[in-house]
Amino acid sequence: MNFKLKKLVFLSLMVILGNPLMSAIAQVTGQTVTKHSKTIVFVTGAFVHHTVWDNWKTYFEELGYQVIVPPSLYKNSTVEQLRLDPNKPLSEASLGQVINHYEKIIRGLEEKPILIGHSLGGLIVQNLLSKNVAKGGVVIHSLPPRGIITLKYSFLKSVFRPLGYLTKRNNNYMMSLKHWSYTFTNGMSVSEQQDSYNKFVIPESKRVARGALTKDAKIDYKKPHAPLLILSGSQDHIIPARLNYKNYKKYKSKEYIVDYKEMPLHNHFVLGQEGWQEEAKYIQNWIETNQSKFW
Repeated sequence: MNFKLKKLVFLSLMVILGNPLMSAIAQVTGQTVTKHSKTIVFVTGAFVHHTVWDNWKTYFEELGYQVIVPPSLYKNSTVEQLRLDPNKPLSEASLGQVINHYEKIIRGLEEKPILIGHSLGGLIVQNLLSKNVAKGGVVIHSLPPRGIITLKYSFLKSVFRPLGYLTKRNNNYMMSLKHWSYTFTNGMSVSEQQDSYNKFVIPESKRVARGALTKDAKIDYKKPHAPLLILSGSQDHIIPARLNYKNYKKYKSKEYIVDYKEMPLHNHFVLGQEGWQEEAKYIQNWIETNQSKFW
């Protein structure tokens, strides 16, 4: 066998045996070879700017994750700009379009990510998990899917105005400081409520808010899905813990991982509330514990 033929045979064997060979070499040298996802995509909820994730982004980046925080549909500008021009095209967006927006971004990544969504973003994560675009998902104080409701006063008071059924659909809803203080930041100091309002609150499409009552918000709980963690907050006014627990109990199959945890003293603004690290740490531990089971 001449030299060129030997070289061709050797290269062919390397292609065929490349992955097992590299794994064996890594084990000998003490290196760790993992297929675990190291990409996290944060999915932002309604009424707030995506920069609300800034501290969480830093937290998970320091753990070695690649963290992506895409702006939601028609929200790719600053808080100030969105407040100055609050209607079109944002007012024309639907929940289905927002879900498609995130799905397109996620499918364009090099690997399936771990999805972490808050509020409306949590509902979007549940939807995307059923489409097999992620390795695992975490929903934080998630807006419940269609069909799950409560008559608790704090919930009804919080959602009545954003739905805006007695107002024009083409005018987006901009939360007042008073509404923000009750709905998101209850229990926090006046200065904390004002500061968070100035930094993060933006107009929201009434069409998107109403989408929670349409087929766009329907979840097929029997459909195969990647591991899922559902978190709730004991002091959450707009999404009471009982709603998240009802959401959790809808998943009846023992074949797929679904975990639930109620976090004490946390309101709906848990992403920026003092003690947010507690929830972030819990998510970190859950991810590390279940990574081998991620899809």
